[in-house]
Amino acid sequence: MKKWNPILTMVKALSFLWIFLLLSRCQSADSRESSREVLYDRIARARVADSISEWRNAVLHSPSTIRMQEALDAYYHRVLGKRFNGAILVARKGVVIFERYQGYADLSKHIPIDEHTTFQLASTSKPFLAMAVLWLYQRGELNLNDPVQKYFPNFPYKGVTIKLLLNHRSGLPNYLYCCQSYWKDPSRLMTNQDVVRILCKYHPRPVYKPDTHFNYCNTNYCVLAAIVEEITHEPYGEFLKRIFFEPLGMHDTYVYTPREPAPANQSISYDARGRKVRTVPFDGVVGDKNVYSTVEDLLKWDQALYSGKLFPDSILQLAYTPYSHEHPGIHNYGLGWRMLVYPDGEQIIYHNGWWHGNNSVFYRFLKDTTTLIILSNRYDPIVYHVQPVMKILHENDVEGEVDEGG
Repeated sequence: MKKWNPILTMVKALSFLWIFLLLSRCQSADSRESSREVLYDRIARARVADSISEWRNAVLHSPSTIRMQEALDAYYHRVLGKRFNGAILVARKGVVIFERYQGYADLSKHIPIDEHTTFQLASTSKPFLAMAVLWLYQRGELNLNDPVQKYFPNFPYKGVTIKLLLNHRSGLPNYLYCCQSYWKDPSRLMTNQDVVRILCKYHPRPVYKPDTHFNYCNTNYCVLAAIVEEITHEPYGEFLKRIFFEPLGMHDTYVYTPREPAPANQSISYDARGRKVRTVPFDGVVGDKNVYSTVEDLLKWDQALYSGKLFPDSILQLAYTPYSHEHPGIHNYGLGWRMLVYPDGEQIIYHNGWWHGNNSVFYRFLKDTTTLIILSNRYDPIVYHVQPVMKILHENDVEGEVDEGG
C-alpha cells in the first residue's frame, strides 16, 4: 500500500488551483471583452436610432413639409371629402407626412378602415410580378429573351418573349375578353393554367405582331405568373411571400383568390353605389391582380426598392427603362411600371389599378424619394385625379395626365 505524501498532495492541489485561476482569468478577460463589444453595439444602435429620429424630425418640421401637409389636408377635405372610402399615405424620404383612413372595410357590419385593412391592389399588383421575374433573372433562373415556348411548348404565338410580356409589347389578346366564350361553367374560378390552355387550344387572334406596338394587356401578366410557377415549382403567392413579403416585414400583404376564406382584415369590394361586387371566374387568375396590401406595407415595398438590398441599380434600370416609342410624349412603360419621363430626364414611376370596385394609386417620385399611395374599396374615379397632389408634392407644375385603372 502506497504511503500518503502530504507534500505531494499539496503540490497537486496548488497546481489545480493555479490552472483554475488561470482559466478563470482568461474567461474573465473574454467576458470583459464580450461585455465591451455588447456595450459598443448598444451605443452604436442608440446613435443610429438618434440619427434616424433627428432625420425624421428634420423632414417633418421642415418648412416645405409643413406647406405640403397643409395643402394635402386641404385637398383631402375639398376633393375627396366624405365620398372617399379608403386609405391615403404620403411620405418624403421614407418619412410619413400625411396618412388618413376613412370609411368602411365592410359596409354592412360597419367595420371601419384602419392601418391593417387590406385592399385589392388590382393592376398595382403587376410591379410585384415584374420584380419577381427580375429577381429570378438576376439569379440566372430565366432569361428575359426566353420565348414562352420554353415553358409552354404548345404556346401558339411565336416571337413572344418574357421581356415582351413584361413591357406589354407581346400583341397577345386580352384573356378577359377572348376566354369568356370558352369557359362553360361561370361558377368555377379560372386559373392561370386554364388561360394558357385556352390560348394553346383555341389560338385567339393576336392584336399585333410581337414588339411592334405597346398594348396594355392583362394576358401578359397572367402568362408570366404561370411561367414563374413553372420555374419555382411553388404557388405564385407563396413565392412572393418567401422573397418579398416576409423578408420586408409586409405582414398585411398576400396573394388571395376567392377559393379560400378571406382574412378578417380584408376589405370588401363595392361599386359606386355601395353594392357588394360579385365574384366572377376571372377572380381566380393571379399576377395581373390579386395582391392585397395596405398603404403602410406598400411604403415598405417602396423603401426596399431604394435600399439596394433587393436589387442592384442595374436591375432597377432595366425596370425603369421606357420601351415603347411609337408615340411622342412623356408617358411610357418599363418592365412592370408605368412612367412619366420628362425632357430633363426626371422620372415618376407609378402604377394604378382598377378591378371591380377597387381603385389603387402608387406613385414614386424618384428624384426626391416622395411616395403617394391611395387605396379604395368603393369605386370612385376621383381617386385617379392626382395631378393636384403631384403639384403639391413637387411644389411646382407637373405635366401629364395619368391613366385611370391599370
